[in-house]
Amino acid sequence: MTAIPGPLQSLVFRNADLPALFHHTDAIAIARQREAVNTTRWQLILLVAGAIPAALPWHWEVADTYQLTDSIGVLAYLGVLITTYLSSRRKAKSHWQLNRSAAEFIKSMCWRYSVHGSPFDTGTQHPEAVFANRLEEGLQELRKVGWPDPRERMTDSGGLITDSMRELRDKAFTVRKETYVRDRLIEQRSWYRRRQEVSRRATLVWSTTIAALTAFALVLALLRMFSVGQSFAATGVLSAAAAACLAWSEMRRHHPLISAHSLVEKDLESMQVAMETTLTERQWPRAVFETERIVSPQHTDWLARHQT
Repeated sequence: MTAIPGPLQSLVFRNADLPALFHHTDAIAIARQREAVNTTRWQLILLVAGAIPAALPWHWEVADTYQLTDSIGVLAYLGVLITTYLSSRRKAKSHWQLNRSAAEFIKSMCWRYSVHGSPFDTGTQHPEAVFANRLEEGLQELRKVGWPDPRERMTDSGGLITDSMRELRDKAFTVRKETYVRDRLIEQRSWYRRRQEVSRRATLVWSTTIAALTAFALVLALLRMFSVGQSFAATGVLSAAAAACLAWSEMRRHHPLISAHSLVEKDLESMQVAMETTLTERQWPRAVFETERIVSPQHTDWLARHQT
């Protein structure tokens, strides 16, 4: 954590100032997310590839019995079964979500402690002990649903409270407020705004692709219905490709996340205005608690699930 020159000696508080447990859990979440996404991607690609041999106008035979072309489909479907089996054993998606929840919970608790957010407000007796207890309680709930606590495997877990967290907590209210608004609230607003743009572009790309594949399949189906030209077996491949694109888009949840991220960003904007204008030190702990609730993954997931 570094100080910004000025009368209040404002501090810059970044992810690097969080404890090692956050960084370790965050790294696991990123790795498992990449694994889960890549597994789904390959499953969909292989399912489409498996439908291609049946649509080819020619077949390559070996010894008049072995259809070499169709072996592509056999290998593709076998690949789907293997990746599905490995995925069920490794449970990458489950571990991704659990570790992401744990990482964000740790990060939120650290911010609340550092800036006197509830339940670690100024009047709290023995705030470090309260922080450790509340953190362990939350992580215990995650362990109950399958989160593997990485601290037993970490060679250097360090403490739960870093020097930067203590330094920020010891600062005056005005410094803590400025640091929290700039390095937490505004950073989160920017993140949600960027994610909205990414989701909008992805929605446009995948919606256009699905529409184009479906339209092409429709044309081929109409030609076949009116017996125009030869049989068009490619409609099966196009249908499989459109279905794969639709499944991928639904798995990434681009459309519901646009609305969810927009609502969160607007709520954070309102909190920022309040924190920078009318909010008093007495109201501060509750406001920080509410802000952390808004940016929690559980809140975003709830909004995404209930958008129409």
